[in-house]
Amino acid sequence: MAERLARRVAGHDPLEESYLAASLQVDFDAVTARAEQLVGEFTGLVSSGGPARALVLDRQAWVDANISSFRNTLEPFTRRVGERMAQSPFAPAGRAVAGAEMGVLMGFLAQRVLGQYDLLVPDEGGADADAVYYVGPNILVLEKRYGFRPGDFRLWIALHEVTHRAQFRAVPWMKGYFLSLVDATLGLIEPDPKRLVRALERAAEAARRGRNPLDDGGIVALFATDEQKAVIDQVQALMSLLEGHGNVVMDRLGKQHVTGVERMSAALKARRQSGGIGGQIRKLTGIEMKMRQYEIGEQFITHLEDTVGIEALDAAWRGPDCLPTMAELEAPEQWLERVGTLTG
Repeated sequence: MAERLARRVAGHDPLEESYLAASLQVDFDAVTARAEQLVGEFTGLVSSGGPARALVLDRQAWVDANISSFRNTLEPFTRRVGERMAQSPFAPAGRAVAGAEMGVLMGFLAQRVLGQYDLLVPDEGGADADAVYYVGPNILVLEKRYGFRPGDFRLWIALHEVTHRAQFRAVPWMKGYFLSLVDATLGLIEPDPKRLVRALERAAEAARRGRNPLDDGGIVALFATDEQKAVIDQVQALMSLLEGHGNVVMDRLGKQHVTGVERMSAALKARRQSGGIGGQIRKLTGIEMKMRQYEIGEQFITHLEDTVGIEALDAAWRGPDCLPTMAELEAPEQWLERVGTLTG
């Protein structure tokens, strides 16, 4: 159900069938290779396992790839919970609601995402394993709307996604650590109807105090226990750091190697902040919260760059214990002191 609905919501763009789409794969093969070289030289993170490979997808194929990744990742959880809920009279309705929610979210994202390095594809996942995805129609739409030069815009997008690949391929422990957080989050979820009641009570109390109950991370955070929230904080801290790092690398290399990067950056920032139904979906799902966290990650790295040099970030790649917490992302000096990168 999620896959069918997501494909319907994602839709098609006429540019998919235009002559402009014909050059996408060749161009992204080239800019991905160049981006990998530039990112390696700038960050010192040299990916293991061979060169990065570009894979240009349309919206439908992006939906299929991500649904497949989620299916693989969630399989142990859905098997455990499914066995417990199989006899529940509410199970069919629950499946329908969950499938509809996932489908709408994935369809919405498919209309907007430009590039992605998919961590959830198993290493033995065949041709798609370790590929950097680019959603061709969405890239073409922005190039046409804003008059971006394709070569420059495509390189700029590739710089960000290849940085993510480097983070997970050049830092040996990073992928395993990330997946362990995913497993921990899923392992804490239980199909407890009482939790729904408690979550709704907390939401009502927040509303009475004049706060939007979805402001702290959307539905996931609303239903999370204290133990789950601790794991979610770890996930958010990690992703804030990695996304902030990706944005900084993209920006610094973009200024050196991409023409018109300031206008591209302004256009994408405005696109992320657009309101309407998209803004409501972002708030509901916690994506809006994630965007704020990414800004915190970028500010953290910029502070390091301005005070002690961006090389100080290398300490974060030593191991999970050296990663900044959410509190330290907002107080970089505390992290610098803890990891011992300050020199008397």
